[in-house]
Amino acid sequence: MLLAVDVGNSHTVLAVFDGDRVAGCWRVRTQPRATADELQLLWRGLLRDTEVTGVAACSTVPQLLPTLRQLLDRLEVPVTLIGPGVRTGVPLHVDNPREVGADRVVTALAAHELFGRRPDGTGRPVVVVDFGTSTTVDAVGPTGAFLGGALAPGVEVSLDALAARAAQLRSVELTVPTQAIGKNTVAALQSGVVLGFAGLVDGLVTRIAAELIAQFGVGPVVVATGGLHPLVVDSCRSIGEREPDLTVHGLRLAHQRHQAGGR
Repeated sequence: MLLAVDVGNSHTVLAVFDGDRVAGCWRVRTQPRATADELQLLWRGLLRDTEVTGVAACSTVPQLLPTLRQLLDRLEVPVTLIGPGVRTGVPLHVDNPREVGADRVVTALAAHELFGRRPDGTGRPVVVVDFGTSTTVDAVGPTGAFLGGALAPGVEVSLDALAARAAQLRSVELTVPTQAIGKNTVAALQSGVVLGFAGLVDGLVTRIAAELIAQFGVGPVVVATGGLHPLVVDSCRSIGEREPDLTVHGLRLAHQRHQAGGR
């Protein structure tokens, strides 16, 4: 089985694939100071007796990359660590391709393969909304090219920053409010954060979709992913699809392409 590991700023997602099917998935807190031995013990504890035949990984935490490489070098299976110089088959139509995070590249790959390809072989644009530490809204062209996107703070980051800077406000449980008009501080914060981010996403998607229609003559599929997507997605009017495991699916696809290319 293939192990896909997406190391994010807040959480690390590990998924085991049986073919193209997710056979198991775990989400743990990212520890930037973890050693290779600590990571290996964690992985073993989660995987138990699972026979891993390959590993695909990416990291958005530069501090953890040397440790991740050290662990991957110990493994006696084919390994693909996504980063500069590793071909994924995703053209990067941006000013500086090296600035694009590996997670955004493989997520774009999965978005195109799972949602952008039509049964007749033609393609359509995809907009990916990733709800994580940051909120990203990325555009993928009908041939699978990464076209760029928008970056905004994440829901939890914004709430923590507000609680830290405003003396009379505090962190609250993040839940979907029953109405927009909050009758107390907690309800008002929940409305502002959850519904406010839904409005932010809808506004960005509307603008990006208009640019894609002007360029390609067809509207995009809009897909939500990321660990915080269940909190906001139902309040968004612009999102039509959801796939919580989009990034690890992208790692699977990138690993398959990398191994098939013999690189």
